[in-house]
Amino acid sequence: MRSRHPILIVFGGLPGTGKTTLSRELTQRLAATYVRVDAIEQALRTAGYDVGPMGYVVANALAAENLRLGRVVVADSVNPVPASRDGWRRTALQMSARIAEIEVICSDAALHRQRAEARRSDITGLELPTWNDILCRHYEPWDRDHLVLDTANESIDRLLERAEAYLRDEIG
Repeated sequence: MRSRHPILIVFGGLPGTGKTTLSRELTQRLAATYVRVDAIEQALRTAGYDVGPMGYVVANALAAENLRLGRVVVADSVNPVPASRDGWRRTALQMSARIAEIEVICSDAALHRQRAEARRSDITGLELPTWNDILCRHYEPWDRDHLVLDTANESIDRLLERAEAYLRDEIG
């Protein structure tokens, strides 16, 4: 999906739902730029900084620079609150980019727990949240139309087909 116009594809969802797996694969299929907030936040922590909202600030700046180049950008983050989602929307607007938002869920709690407990970090130094951390995490419902992908019952290929169809319908 090559585009003459910049496109920001924003993924969100609780840890362990499969959002990184899906966003990475979509990035490869689209030959897009990939921006992962977990990697940015861990780099900040490793350098001795308090993270706070800074991971999202840096991620949005990187996304903006790539949108300025006319790129398709895939942003991978939990996106737990409206403020983080609004930040992505502002970045797209400022860069005159189209935006598509995708929330990844796992509706089967036992499967979600199994995945969360079995996964290993692929970012040096990043401690993954425990199942209890995930259950207690503050995560607010999305406040505008977006695609919801449920990883509990569909294959990765089928979910990616749905994402690509959504992107065609939403942003051309």
